[in-house]
Amino acid sequence: MGYENLFQSSPEMERFLCERLIDQSQPISERFRALFSLRNLRGPGPREALIRATRDSSNLLAHEAAFALGQMQDVEAVPALEAALRDLSLHPIVRHEAAEALGAIGLEGIIPLLEESLATDPAQEVQETCELALRRIQEQKNISSGDGASVKVSPFLSVDPAMPASLNSSVDQLREVLLNEEEGMYERYAALFALRNAGEDAAVNAIIASLNARSALLRHEVAYVLGQLQNKAASAALSEILRNVNEHPMVRHEAAEALGSIADSESVALLKEFAVDREPIVSQSCEVALSMLEYENSGKSFEYLFLQTPQVQ
Repeated sequence: MGYENLFQSSPEMERFLCERLIDQSQPISERFRALFSLRNLRGPGPREALIRATRDSSNLLAHEAAFALGQMQDVEAVPALEAALRDLSLHPIVRHEAAEALGAIGLEGIIPLLEESLATDPAQEVQETCELALRRIQEQKNISSGDGASVKVSPFLSVDPAMPASLNSSVDQLREVLLNEEEGMYERYAALFALRNAGEDAAVNAIIASLNARSALLRHEVAYVLGQLQNKAASAALSEILRNVNEHPMVRHEAAEALGSIADSESVALLKEFAVDREPIVSQSCEVALSMLEYENSGKSFEYLFLQTPQVQ
């Protein structure tokens, strides 16, 4: 059963969410509430609202909308995502997320554009994302033809930009690949997701160590994974990243969101401090993280729509 079948929404609620998402007069946290709810729905209304949001003046919201379309694996969103990847006037964080979303959807017809952007996009993080997306599409093709391992659903219910490396590899072997600057980006991502799925202390320590990687794209994904793990052992390293105003905004943004997931008192204090950061991608990330925590602490759902318990048949 797809997740879209587990959510109940009226036409009025759907219209409200679409309008709330694209209403720039609303606080960014309220628009994110709408976005997180819309990604649980399907159909032209939610899709078109999310597509419009990929062109929003908030780069944080725009990139999250592209991410949502990729997680939904909505084939109808491909033309808009292709246009976003081509548009060099958009912030690299938005183009990166468009490329990742195209890889998540995985159509072979996307390959020529990904190859073109890999060769011509001026931003390294976009180039590296296109490299990952191309490799992911090839891996999916191998699986479909019976030449690869079977696909396993992520325990975190995310559509990851790389398939996890085989768990036959030890944590030490995976750590070596993840930290090796000479390894390909896809192999390092695959090691990262395998370590995430392993989840033991040694695996988490290896992930934390990779926050020193040269690639901003990899560092941002590492911070994202640490947010998924919600392990307090990562708090100090993530806090250091958020404090570093010279770090890439996409990395600081993921560090802020990860600290919101960890939610210890030190992390919350730091989020409040950087909610006024000069970089909007960072300040808005802190604002959204704090709002999510406020709802969680009050016993309410941050999303307007929440997962309904399916009927036992």
